[in-house]
Amino acid sequence: MSFYMPTKIYSGSDCVIKNASVFKNFGKNAMIVTGKTSAKVCGALDDVVKALNENNISYSIFDKVLNNPTVENCYEGGKFAKEIKADFIIAIGGGSPLDAAKAISMYKTNDISPMQIFDGEQKNKPIPVIGVATTAGTGSEVTQYSVLTVESEETKRSFSTPDTFMKIAFLDAKYTESLPMSITIDTAVDALSHAFESILNKRSNIFSEVYAKESLKLTGKSLSSLVKRNLTYKDRENLLFASAYVGIAIAQTGTTVVHSMGYPLTYYKGLTHGNANGVLLSSFIKGCDNVNHKLVSELLGYLGLNSINEFDKMLNTLLPDRKIITEDEAKLFSEKTIKAKNVSSCPWDITQEDEYKIFLKLVK
Repeated sequence: MSFYMPTKIYSGSDCVIKNASVFKNFGKNAMIVTGKTSAKVCGALDDVVKALNENNISYSIFDKVLNNPTVENCYEGGKFAKEIKADFIIAIGGGSPLDAAKAISMYKTNDISPMQIFDGEQKNKPIPVIGVATTAGTGSEVTQYSVLTVESEETKRSFSTPDTFMKIAFLDAKYTESLPMSITIDTAVDALSHAFESILNKRSNIFSEVYAKESLKLTGKSLSSLVKRNLTYKDRENLLFASAYVGIAIAQTGTTVVHSMGYPLTYYKGLTHGNANGVLLSSFIKGCDNVNHKLVSELLGYLGLNSINEFDKMLNTLLPDRKIITEDEAKLFSEKTIKAKNVSSCPWDITQEDEYKIFLKLVK
């Protein structure tokens, strides 16, 4: 059993501005990695630029990160990082910019092809990455994982090393206030999935459980507000910290079959990541209930729920229609996802037939 989490966290209102001096510890030339608009809309980009200017740090902006970034997208970012001779990266956004930044940092220091990033440890360490989270769900600001779309394989793959943990993570709930409610819900469901997958996991340990359970308790405090779609600042802060807490947990355990089964729903059907996890989550919990009913009941209790049926009804109020695939797709998806590496961490010996039956629940 081990526990490793080297990321320093600054949290609270205006934490970027209040701790602006930390940026100068990483060099004089920063690369800012974002998507097209969200970093600007929420105010995080302005705060980061102000902090850099205060410390006489030059910067260049790469705002081409796609939703569900591809390896080619990140490779392009790596070439840009080399061109500008970036000393470090500041990633602003949700999971897509944060995951992309980890890949870009690795491409910057290693002369490798796009797909070689999945080959394990590289010759050179990546440049430092600092994360500014603007959504409450992925927890990428406190994990070592970078999940990228591989179009040639029609799925997602991840890579990680101890060096891809971010050096610093900034958590300021004000950046989440401008999010559309659909994204707020989507990312919150992703964090819920992380919590259940981290605890109901063969690799779970006493340390990871502490963080994952605290995440569920925080989510439970604001779940009714989320269902009502009426969130206060405190609710958004609860969800942001819940995401970070469980990010620390999955950094130790990884995820399990919900995530691997969700990838084809995103790639082929266009479901957002949290939505894809959400439509599968109740089935996963039911399977786990057969293995450890007491633990499942405890976890649901942290959310103020008394049964899996109540959990399922709650998800029904949050997520769109779940009947989204065909029977042939259910077969195809189960054939593809049973080969995923995180299947082995499922608390029961899940089979392709099990996965097929779960996917069948999503058939139109």
